[in-house]
Amino acid sequence: MNGLIALLGSGEYLPVMNDVDAHLLANCGAHGRKPKVVCLPTAAGQEGDASVGRWMKMGENHFAALGAEVQALKVTDKETANDLNHATAVEEADLVYFSGGSPAYLYQTMKDSLVWQAAEKVFERGGVYAGCSAGAMILGREVPDFRMLGSRTTPVFGRVPAAFILPHFDAMSIVRKPLTSAMRNRLHDDEVMIGIDENTAIIGKANEEWIVMGVAKAHVFTRDESKSYAAGEKFTLGK
Repeated sequence: MNGLIALLGSGEYLPVMNDVDAHLLANCGAHGRKPKVVCLPTAAGQEGDASVGRWMKMGENHFAALGAEVQALKVTDKETANDLNHATAVEEADLVYFSGGSPAYLYQTMKDSLVWQAAEKVFERGGVYAGCSAGAMILGREVPDFRMLGSRTTPVFGRVPAAFILPHFDAMSIVRKPLTSAMRNRLHDDEVMIGIDENTAIIGKANEEWIVMGVAKAHVFTRDESKSYAAGEKFTLGK
């Protein structure tokens, strides 16, 4: 991934993310023309047409208001993820945005699909990856099963140097402490885990500097240490 990566704890397509998304549009490689955005509601594919349609409409309205040329694609299963027309539309984008839902379903649907292959071409040429909640989680090494407090995990794409990426971090309340403890115990000596609060994003490149944007904080954990970063603060994940 050569372009920016934006990982959100929550808040996709809402006004609270206007500054974040304006920054992404200004840095997506669309010089002298309207940026092209593709919104993918894939993570909500098991939730039914009403949910999928809501995410699609929210994405289109949000990015159109920010001055982008935007298209939401109804990619909700393996069949639609392997639709050549969908893949072509994704490949022409400057910013590919994955909204929230089930991270395991999102990963299984995207893995080895034409749409994901097209998205990778966008990222390789310097386009932007944006993922909220499930869309953020699939870039870590694994995603935890929250119902089992992280005792079971599923391997995912591993494009960011973090073992686990946990969205909605400040809203986990009663499960946050045991989940965090369990996930830290699964870290190797040279690995980190990232927690991202709601209405907050981290933006950067895999082994370069990241910045926190939004209203709350990002949290970086090793097995033995942790540090929190407020909006405007920068940190690195790479060696």
